[in-house]
Amino acid sequence: MTDTAVEPEEQITDEVHDDPSGPDRIPHFIDGQRRQGAGETAPVFNPALGTPVSQVPLAGADEVGEAIAAASAAFPAWRDLSIAKRQSIMFRFRELIVSRKDELAAIVTREHGKVHSDALGEIARGIEVVELATAFPLLTKGEYSENASTGVDVYSLRQPLGVVGIISPFNFPAMIPLWFAPVALAAGNAVVIKPSEKDPSASLFIAELFQEAGLPDGVLNVVHGSKEAVDTLLTHPEVQAISFVGSTPIAEYVYETGSKHGKRVQALGGAKNHMLVLPDADLDVTADAAVNAGFGSAGERCMAISVVVAIDSIADELAAKIKEKMAGIRTGDGTRDNDMGPLITGQHRDKVAGYIQTAADDGASLVVDGRDPEVDGDPNGFWLKPTLIDNVPTDSAAYKEEIFGPVLSIVRVSSYEEGLELINSNPYGNGTAIFTNDGGAARRFQNEVQVGMVGINVPIPVPVGYHSFGGWKRSIFGQGKAYGKHAFEFYTREKVVTSRWLDPSHGGLNLGFPQHD
Repeated sequence: MTDTAVEPEEQITDEVHDDPSGPDRIPHFIDGQRRQGAGETAPVFNPALGTPVSQVPLAGADEVGEAIAAASAAFPAWRDLSIAKRQSIMFRFRELIVSRKDELAAIVTREHGKVHSDALGEIARGIEVVELATAFPLLTKGEYSENASTGVDVYSLRQPLGVVGIISPFNFPAMIPLWFAPVALAAGNAVVIKPSEKDPSASLFIAELFQEAGLPDGVLNVVHGSKEAVDTLLTHPEVQAISFVGSTPIAEYVYETGSKHGKRVQALGGAKNHMLVLPDADLDVTADAAVNAGFGSAGERCMAISVVVAIDSIADELAAKIKEKMAGIRTGDGTRDNDMGPLITGQHRDKVAGYIQTAADDGASLVVDGRDPEVDGDPNGFWLKPTLIDNVPTDSAAYKEEIFGPVLSIVRVSSYEEGLELINSNPYGNGTAIFTNDGGAARRFQNEVQVGMVGINVPIPVPVGYHSFGGWKRSIFGQGKAYGKHAFEFYTREKVVTSRWLDPSHGGLNLGFPQHD
């Protein structure tokens, strides 16, 4: 779904420091307390400035172990807290995050670079899941069968797992923790979050809001770090489950390693999302959708449309309309009145720019080249303007690989069938869309396409909070999807009780009931 600290080509290459002091050092949050951490740190950049704004500690196994121990110690009392008290904390947290969402959005903009409106958008999608979590008494109920046999009742309970780990990516530093942690907590688990070291402060802000809402110390912990921190969560015997969002190679690694160590794992991976455009589509609406879906959040999202699959007869007109609408996109500092911000790091910007050159070398047409841009921001920022590439060969790495940046490719096909085959042959199956005014074609597409989330004239079909988020094929590994009822199933396990009580009047124990002569 996105790059993480443990992806080989995305390893931290900036200077690492040994000095644990300094006012700009971002702390861990363990057992209800800020902890400065010890040992190495890594710089956290403001991508719009291209300069470090703070340092983040890279926790080793011992510090991660302390967070797990705090969660393990806090779990029994949290599990046994009444439903009413747990629910009141969730409601209080919801009110706090709604009232302070602008503060959280500013943190996201500062460390990730996305414009303030995009940051507010990701928080709004996270709040949807917080609101779902307040309904946990309904969603964690068991079932009851009376007189399954004579005098025998059978009923089921849903109980929390214990300590669960959440490994969050850089591209949605607020939304992904809000997708997982509230549901895990509402279900009665204790949580350790390992956010991306590229933009770690949002998770700290969320944890402290939970504390303010009344969450007991130790129930929610945040530890920063890279591969050692991840591996400790994946292998520690006290951790019962892992929720992960990241690139497909690392999602597969997380799934295999966590499962090998007996953990329940949900690992959401990468994507290559296609939009199929049929000849009867409204091309103005379609072009608007392609621009918004391709370049929002600088294309750094797993549900971005990265490939427009256009039927030959309308491909030229559609490409021209997309180019025209791209001209109005304002790229620059997310704290100003802009539409798109920088990429997360200079390294990632250069990688994305490399895909643009690859496409050109492979014979594609650069309709709009976003390299060497003029932007409304500091020239040292990690800038790349929206890019449109037409006639992209399907054997080019620019088509086959997840670019994860503001690059929109157009692939031309002769028919619906050819477009469908192109989508279904892709190894990813996260999201897709079709644009058409033909209801029969749309119905056929939703039935035939081999993708987990489908949009019909909707370019980014991210389900609402009471449904579930997750793709197919190599876009997901392990058990369960994010949020919705599937999340409560993931964070709980079922216990079935078969019960028989003898009636005292029929040969059971004498319970000393009063007798009336």
